Amino acid sequence: MRRVSTRCALALALCAAWLASAPDARAGIVYDEAVSGDFSGDGLNPTSVTLEPGSNQIFGLTGRIFLDPDRDYFTVTIPDGHSFVALIELAGTTANNQVSFIGIQSGPQVTVPTSSVSADGLLGWTHYFSASVDTDILPVVGAGASGATGFVPPLPAGDYTFWIQDTGDGDADYGFEIVVALPEPRVAAALLLACGAFAIARARRARG
Repeated sequence: MRRVSTRCALALALCAAWLASAPDARAGIVYDEAVSGDFSGDGLNPTSVTLEPGSNQIFGLTGRIFLDPDRDYFTVTIPDGHSFVALIELAGTTANNQVSFIGIQSGPQVTVPTSSVSADGLLGWTHYFSASVDTDILPVVGAGASGATGFVPPLPAGDYTFWIQDTGDGDADYGFEIVVALPEPRVAAALLLACGAFAIARARRARG
């Protein structure tokens, strides 16, 4: 019986060490237009943004000046074995007349024409608002309105291209957090919980 307890203690120690050495779950800012320059305005040639496991924060500026909308397009890659689990609107996001738009297409481009009245070709889209700050809007994006394919989060590994714009007059800031799941630490955490539950159960049986 002591051998089982020793093995469980060793497993607990290994799991704790694994979790301690795991990549930081909050990777921070991966792109900020104010620092890195404007995103591409061409859906067929979007800006490439590198993601890290955990939190990836993206900040930009859109809006409409002299009737010309500033459209932002960028592509992200969800690494193999990971998944895209959340899209959180960040503080400071504004929307002119509440007409800010975000769409996602699978692959390295957005091929939907800006003049299209249909979302056919997009995985999903939504209008976002200042009131949506700190909210995960990925399920709403995945609702699949107006011809979009639709999806239920999480999204699997692969390329995804974002289209963001605001058709109201003036500037509109935005910030989004793309959360990439960390499968290995999650497995370790599950093992840690299982070992802990086993140890507690044994202690209770020992007390009789």
